[in-house]
Amino acid sequence: MPEIARRFVSEIIAGHRERGTGASSVPKDAGSWAGFMRGEQRHLLSVDQFDRDSVDELFRLADLMQPIARRKKVTRILEGAVLANLFFEPSTRTRLSFAAAFCRLGGSVCDTTGFTFSSMAKGESIADTSRVISGYADVIVVRHPDQGSVAEFARPTYVPVVNGGDGAGEHPTQALLDLYTVQNEFSRLGKSVDGSKIALVGDLKYGRTVHSLVKLLALYRGLDISLISPASLEMPPAIVERAEAAGHKLRAFTSLGKNLESVDVIYATRIQKERLAEEAIEGYDASFELNRALVEAHCKRDVVIMHPLPRDGRPGSHDLSIDLDEDPRLAIFRQTDQGIPIRMAIFATLLGVAPLVQRSMKDATWHSPTCLRPGDAFAEEPV
Repeated sequence: MPEIARRFVSEIIAGHRERGTGASSVPKDAGSWAGFMRGEQRHLLSVDQFDRDSVDELFRLADLMQPIARRKKVTRILEGAVLANLFFEPSTRTRLSFAAAFCRLGGSVCDTTGFTFSSMAKGESIADTSRVISGYADVIVVRHPDQGSVAEFARPTYVPVVNGGDGAGEHPTQALLDLYTVQNEFSRLGKSVDGSKIALVGDLKYGRTVHSLVKLLALYRGLDISLISPASLEMPPAIVERAEAAGHKLRAFTSLGKNLESVDVIYATRIQKERLAEEAIEGYDASFELNRALVEAHCKRDVVIMHPLPRDGRPGSHDLSIDLDEDPRLAIFRQTDQGIPIRMAIFATLLGVAPLVQRSMKDATWHSPTCLRPGDAFAEEPV
């Protein structure tokens, strides 16, 4: 990040902490998801805004979006609306997924990537940038490398702001699509999230996707969560304590193998090298690579294997191996597909058009694919 941008962000976040709210807390004006359903226009900044009922409600709306996401139906309920996609760090899946979701609802997208192409490189504050973009767009998605900065971006405006990832903090929409994927996979397998066994593997210290996911999982009952990482990359204690306080069993391990033998879901993450300063990572060797041999030796026949992507395919990365790509237990591409209906549901709710979705749909007039690759979501009927 350019030094001038880092300085402005640091000053803003420092001021936020001095006010006693903490960089990762949800601002009082962020609103709850139940509030959104009542028409209160606020922001989506954290999974802390959800309870189990509101998660279920969002997922029901995502189910309604499936024919549109699968390119069988079209709608124009957001015709004329503009999304500003502001990504101040690299992104492929998240940025394009938000854009595609908004376009499939009939809206238009303007986006920018990186500080170099932003007026923040000229010294503009987050507050000024937020106020200016609010005059151009009807909803704003922000990804930023510094934890707490998206909440600061939302503070000056009532145009809805969606957190697309803030440093090592949270990634709420990713966690929602991850949980939605688990529910869909379990529905196919005749399982329930309640009482399931889930293993989170890899960088649990800086992996914001797993931070948000554990918070959402804490809304369910009787979970057994295995936290598997090198000692230097363990899950932050506050997140562990929160899940334990909700009655769940969490155990930390430093190796895979037998610790995967009874789990229903393996959620792997890559090492967040961009968030490491000069920290040394000990214990993250080839034994942490999730590959076919390991899965065949230790995992159940119906285990669900997930990863938020991108996975690091370079030699020595020890990430999720490509030799699992033809294994039907690998759900990573079904997982990315689910980002579209979830984000469509979020936009429809924030902009108050959710009640119009079902009656607005028309048949798609172009030739749409029946599947994207063997075993992917398009090849099956919605669950």
